[in-house]
Amino acid sequence: MGKVLLQRYKRNPILVPNEANWWESKAVFNCAILHYENKFHMLYRAIGEYERYISRIGYASSTDGYSFARSNHIALEPMQDYEQYGIEDPRMVEIDNQVYITYVILSAYVTDGAIVEASTALATTTDFLKYTRLGVITTKGSNNKDVVLFPEKMSQQQQSSVLSSSNNTDGAGKYFFLHRPSGWIGSKYGVNKPSIWLGEGNALTNFEKHTLLLKPEEDWEELKVGAGPPPIKTRTGWLVIYHGVSRDKVYRAGAALLDLHDPSKIIGRTKTPILEPKEPYEKFGDVSNVVFPTGACVVDNDKLFVYYGGADRVCCLATADLNYLLDQILKCE
Repeated sequence: MGKVLLQRYKRNPILVPNEANWWESKAVFNCAILHYENKFHMLYRAIGEYERYISRIGYASSTDGYSFARSNHIALEPMQDYEQYGIEDPRMVEIDNQVYITYVILSAYVTDGAIVEASTALATTTDFLKYTRLGVITTKGSNNKDVVLFPEKMSQQQQSSVLSSSNNTDGAGKYFFLHRPSGWIGSKYGVNKPSIWLGEGNALTNFEKHTLLLKPEEDWEELKVGAGPPPIKTRTGWLVIYHGVSRDKVYRAGAALLDLHDPSKIIGRTKTPILEPKEPYEKFGDVSNVVFPTGACVVDNDKLFVYYGGADRVCCLATADLNYLLDQILKCE
């Protein structure tokens, strides 16, 4: 692919555990990012103890996207019954001037040795101080995570006949999201490895239609793939940055482009990773050999900031020339 697509920030990691705050003293990683009203807002997963490994969500902000000042207070912590085993891996998007956060919840403590099922819940905020829970948005039994919302509704005219619902009379359009239901494998689903699906619905809490979108194809993503940050609208298509897991459990990042008018169509996809573990903070941590992208934004129209978790312990940043990245993705097909 020529030059490096993603360039690591030279002062990585940008966020490390803070021993002064018990709830984030062990690990801070997998952050959501929203460039909103001239400010970079970050919600990050935090671990303060390893006995039960309960995750909470912290908040930090920045004016330049590189240096973040964090709040000493927990932004989101388990409060509802469905959150009791922790709140993990937030993703954040703005739709119609409203900020939405998807986050992972679990069916049991990961340290109990039981089979743990993941689901995804939704919350909203207007000020990053108070959060309103909207409940679980994935179906029970699907073991569903890596849920990211598209940042705008799409009208019926924008969708292909495959995606359009014949009884949809809502001129305001439908919501779309990407998700990774690990339980949806086998002949019934047409895929044998956990894959990325496209969901569609009239409400953010009810997605009625699902289409298989992107499945593992290359060796570096052989075990499973999952969406990273929410899709970014660009001149050539919806930019989707995702993670892939190889047979030897190494987490890498890839990229794809979806058609602007029909997001069920992939118009480009990288065959090789755009980022993989190389630095010590990516190779060694609570889970080694992990780069896990969860946040992204475009700055000054042409610079892409990608935020990712390093080895399940720290938050990191890599940047790219957006136009060059788009061109390279299109050349891969």
